[in-house]
Amino acid sequence: MGLVRLDRRSLARLPPEVGRPAYEPDALAVGIVHLGIGAFHRAHQAAYTQDALGVRFGPWGICGVSLRTPDTRDRLAAQDCLYTLIERSGEAARASIIASVREVLFAPADPDAVLDRIAAPATRLVTLTVTEKGYCLDRRTGQLDADHPDIRHDAAAPVAPRSAIGYLVRGLARRRAGQGGPLTLLSCDNLPANGRALERAVLGMAELVDPTLGRWIVDQVAFPCSMVDRIVPASTAETARQAERLTGLSDDAAVACEGFRQWVIEDRFAAGRPAWDAVGVDLVGDVAPYETMKIRLLNGSHSTIAYLGYLAGYQTVAEAMRDADLRALVWRLMTTEIVPTLAVPAGVDIDGYMRRLLERFADPGLAHRTWQIAMDGSQKLPQRLLGTIADRLGAGRPIACLSLGVAAWMRYVGGRDEAGQPIDVVDPLADRLAAIARDAGDDAATLVDRYAGIGEIFGDLGRRPDFKLAVAAALTSLHRRGARVAVTDLLGA
Repeated sequence: MGLVRLDRRSLARLPPEVGRPAYEPDALAVGIVHLGIGAFHRAHQAAYTQDALGVRFGPWGICGVSLRTPDTRDRLAAQDCLYTLIERSGEAARASIIASVREVLFAPADPDAVLDRIAAPATRLVTLTVTEKGYCLDRRTGQLDADHPDIRHDAAAPVAPRSAIGYLVRGLARRRAGQGGPLTLLSCDNLPANGRALERAVLGMAELVDPTLGRWIVDQVAFPCSMVDRIVPASTAETARQAERLTGLSDDAAVACEGFRQWVIEDRFAAGRPAWDAVGVDLVGDVAPYETMKIRLLNGSHSTIAYLGYLAGYQTVAEAMRDADLRALVWRLMTTEIVPTLAVPAGVDIDGYMRRLLERFADPGLAHRTWQIAMDGSQKLPQRLLGTIADRLGAGRPIACLSLGVAAWMRYVGGRDEAGQPIDVVDPLADRLAAIARDAGDDAATLVDRYAGIGEIFGDLGRRPDFKLAVAAALTSLHRRGARVAVTDLLGA
């Protein structure tokens, strides 16, 4: 006989050490719609929600929505939407069965069902993990990009949107028509002031569709900011094998993550929320200090590791962190260049926070690929590195480590590694970036000047001679010496 699949009927087969929901999954009604139900959501918000339901049960089941592919829907549907969450710490691993997701919809196959879920009176929260590019914002203005192809389509398509923003606005229009009541839209993406960014995108789309809808949204919808933190590598065949070893059941939707997790939310909800505050979520008046600290220290360091690590031949972050020089560079980046730009939240041990980051990056139990983190760099760079650089230059301070991170991104998106092999660059601007690299060749100053001229990435910073000189020097070192030696040279300078 084959291995038994995880589903409601097989829960009774689980070993006693496997965590399971402290409530009856079939009794859980949907009250949350989540757009972008990937591995991060299932390891973070859905896990927090399961824990909250165990403290105070309520109608907070999740309807997950896949916007691009049906894979997650298909895997979860075969398992009654149950999946294994594997929390790893070094060689140790703990498995829990998550049941807070009640249904999964594939938006292109059934857009009406998604819009109806957003409009339903029982829905009181819509959360999002759609990555930075999913907000369709103009990088130069911070407003909705009305010329974005998906936005142009969605403004004209009332029942079959393509973008997350299109689904939200069309769903809100139905909600208003059906008197569905107040709603909270909660961004969980790594964007500065992500709630405000989401609000600008939604109101911009509403203006294109129906200006009167915008006024209703202002009155009825809350857009709290949030900060999320948990390292969640992409699931692989090994993830499924480990879930099988831990649970004794077959699970094609298993997710693995680190043991650490954090969620800070602006306490501004229009229609209630789960008991997240009872399970470790920080509800605060101002998320900004936490958000800036995390985006600059964790995400900025992560991107620097990803680009330099990939160029140096390291497949995972943990492998890169075994390189003593690269680890030392990351520590110097955080302590000497990033921390002086932060307003550290009261009560935070910033030295302990940074040391914990190094431990998390080096965790051998997390096979977090440098290539995965390197994706969509044109969207991530402004928040993760460029804002810190602007603050440093504005204060007349050096940017040597930050410049090497930006230069490594420029070297990476050129599409060839140090051995001349092609790099699979996944980025909305990949073709444009590759064309610039071909035209500039190995002339670092020309390449930096051309890349820095991309206004939607670099903005005013790209016109600063001191910025371009610093990055060109770092890029020259990468071209001539390679990533490993460039890091060593910088540490010795």
